[in-house]
Parts: sequence; C-alpha cells; structure tokens
Amino acid sequence: MVIDDSNTIRRSAEIFLKNAGYAVILAEDGFDALSKIADQHPQIIFIDIMMPRLDGYQTCSLIKRNDRFKSTPVIMLSSKDGLFDRARGRMAGSDEYLTKPFTQETLVAAVTEYVKI
Repeated sequence: MVIDDSNTIRRSAEIFLKNAGYAVILAEDGFDALSKIADQHPQIIFIDIMMPRLDGYQTCSLIKRNDRFKSTPVIMLSSKDGLFDRARGRMAGSDEYLTKPFTQETLVAAVTEYVKI
C-alpha cells in the first residue's frame, strides 16, 4: 500500500512496484488508508509523513496500535532527512524511513526485506 497526498508520488510508487510484479493499493490520506487497510490487509505500507487531516506519524501509530496490523511493516516516506524526523518515525512505530525522491530500487528493496512471501 502507498499512502501519499501527492498524486504524482502515488502514481510513481505504483508504477515502480507494479513493474516489479507487486499488487498495489493506493490511498491519498490516513483516513482513506485506514479503511482500506482494514478491508485489504496489505503486506507492507509506505506512508508519507506530511499529509492533511491525519499525518503519517499519526496514521502509523494507529496502525501499530491495532493488534491485527501491528506486525505489518510501515515504511515512512519523506523529503526530510533529519535525525529528528527519523526518530519521530521510529517512536510512531515505523520499521524504516525512506527519503524522497525514492527509486524503484529502494522501494523494491524495502519490500524484499520486510515481506516474506
């Protein structure tokens, strides 16, 4: 699953992951994502930090507090690469932190590392 309020980022990630053979679920914000997560139970979640209404940190925290989804890997996506941002992501429960712009290789590497098929 890719959660990002930017249509360009969502579509780029979708193309990269589909080209690598993965099914992709898209969501444009945290509220949209939470209902889709409950319905479709994705194996990995990439989530933008800066989003309106429910930001990435809040969304990650809600996912990780749910017993059904707490083991689902959550990868934070951000254009910020500061130590504070990475630490805040870890405190919210994220498993990894990728800096935008990302490449197909970095997304696929994260899936390969965290999703055991």
